[in-house]
Amino acid sequence: MEPSSGAIVVTGGTGTLGREVVRRLLEDEYEVRVLSRRPHPRADRTPREWAVGDLATGVGLDTALEGAAAVVHCASAPAKDDTVATRHLVEAALRGTRPHLVYISIVGVDRVPLGYYRHKLACERIVAESGLPWTTLRATQFHDLIARLTTAQRLAPVVCTLGGDARVQPVEVREVGDRLAELAVGEPAGRVADFGGPRVRELRELARLTARAQGWHRPVLPLRLPGKVVRAVRGGGLLAPEDARGRGTFEEFLTRRGAMR
Repeated sequence: MEPSSGAIVVTGGTGTLGREVVRRLLEDEYEVRVLSRRPHPRADRTPREWAVGDLATGVGLDTALEGAAAVVHCASAPAKDDTVATRHLVEAALRGTRPHLVYISIVGVDRVPLGYYRHKLACERIVAESGLPWTTLRATQFHDLIARLTTAQRLAPVVCTLGGDARVQPVEVREVGDRLAELAVGEPAGRVADFGGPRVRELRELARLTARAQGWHRPVLPLRLPGKVVRAVRGGGLLAPEDARGRGTFEEFLTRRGAMR
C-alpha cells in the first residue's frame, strides 16, 4: 500500500477491530487519527494523532475530520442505535473534505432478525446513500466473540450453547483489520466481497474447544431453542462459505490466547 496524502481517521480505534486497523496503517506509514470522545491521557507518547469528537452528539466531528482523506468507521455500540452515530459522521464528512468512508458490517445483517443487525443494515444504507465515496465490508464473527460465549459462563456448572445446526464461521480480527486498512487506502468500491473465516464450524464444537482450553471439566449442553433468530442462525444466516478469505483458525486463536495468559 502506498502512503496517501491526508489523515485516515479511525472511529472506534481503541476497540478490538479498530486497534488492528490502526496497527496496520501505522505499519504502512500512513497518517492515522483516532477519534475519541475524550483526550488520550498519553497522547504525546503515542505514534498516532488523537482527535476528540462525540459520534452520539456530533460535537467536535468537524474538527476531527479536518483534512481527512478517508474514514474507517469501526465504532459500534450494540446496546444503542448505531444509525445516530453514523448519520452524525456522514454529515460532518459532507461538510468537510468528503473523505472515502469505509464501513465495517456483519455477515447476516440482512438474514438474522436481531435488533443490532437491523441497525447495522440501516447504517449500510446511510453510508451507501450518503453522497460520499464509500466502501462497505461485511465480516463474520471474530474468534474472541465466539470464545466469550463460553468463557462468560465460567461460574456455571454446565456450559450451554446452541445445538442443532447452529453454525458460525469465525475469523481472525487481525485479518479483518488488515483488509479494512487495505480498503481505506484504495479506491471506493461500494459493497465488496464478504470476509469469512476459513471454516464453517458448529457452535457446540467451538464451545467444547474453548472449555477445554480453559481447563474446565464440565459438560457442554447443546440447546435447541425456539425463535426467529435461532432459526436464522441454524439456517446458515451467519455464514459466507463462498467468501472464506481468512486463514487463522479457531484452534490457533485459542493456543495464542493461552500463551498470552
